[in-house]
Amino acid sequence: MIVRVPATSANVGVGFDCLGIALDLTATFLVTPAERLLIDGCEERFCGEDNLAWQSYLAACRALDLESQPLHMSILSPIPLSGGLGSSSVCVIAGVAAAMALSEDGFDRARALELACALEGHPDNVAPALLGGLVSSFMEDGRATSTTLSVAPNLRFAAVAPPYEVRTADARSVLPEEVSLETAVWQMGRCVAVVRALEKGDAELLAKACHDRLHEPYRAALIPDYDALRAAALAAGACAFVISGSGSTMLAIADGDERAARVADALAAARPGFWLRTLSANTLGTTVEVH
Repeated sequence: MIVRVPATSANVGVGFDCLGIALDLTATFLVTPAERLLIDGCEERFCGEDNLAWQSYLAACRALDLESQPLHMSILSPIPLSGGLGSSSVCVIAGVAAAMALSEDGFDRARALELACALEGHPDNVAPALLGGLVSSFMEDGRATSTTLSVAPNLRFAAVAPPYEVRTADARSVLPEEVSLETAVWQMGRCVAVVRALEKGDAELLAKACHDRLHEPYRAALIPDYDALRAAALAAGACAFVISGSGSTMLAIADGDERAARVADALAAARPGFWLRTLSANTLGTTVEVH
């Protein structure tokens, strides 16, 4: 089978722990039943029994009451491991999808979302990676409810990743446990506006609304290059600049290819050698082909 899973960006600034976007940067997993486990295509440290895709496959097999079998998994992923573009969620979904594809019922996105959320603990990245587009999610009684929305085709996302990681645990630890009523009201109004701006491709509204007070002011301190890259992106015409997930990857959002190219050039000039891609939103989500 061939499993394709897109990268994702969680939070989208003001959508802390509820919004996520699937991006047109896709990891491909070639999976074949085998006599013994074999994993290739990725760094050697990920080629053993503790590989996240393999462990997710085993967990999904248990949940589906399916007998697991050894697999040959070839992983072809352009997604950086520095954090912020859903690289771990991609592996979780690939493992779940492989197990489901080998079952009698086959691959089903709704069931896959349930299994992936059980493994990840939250839908922030797995929901947009499975469903595509812009996804708003919340958890209730241990189950995710996800709403999928379209992203306007004029918007581009310049993703830039420093050569260092921000550990999710560290990114969580710097956040305040309580926020003021003023901050809550600020955040809610702008979250609705950001969703509308992304749907309609309204760069002016996005520029007004995409200013987070819940997490980015605290997490920015964990990314030494944040201020310089943000200043460069906005000066070059980006309508918004956000931390992707908990970092260290960041996204500059721009209106159209020409402006996105200028923003990407400015980011490259500000920090030569950093990983950099200009991406559209992904509309397909996860796909599975069985041969």
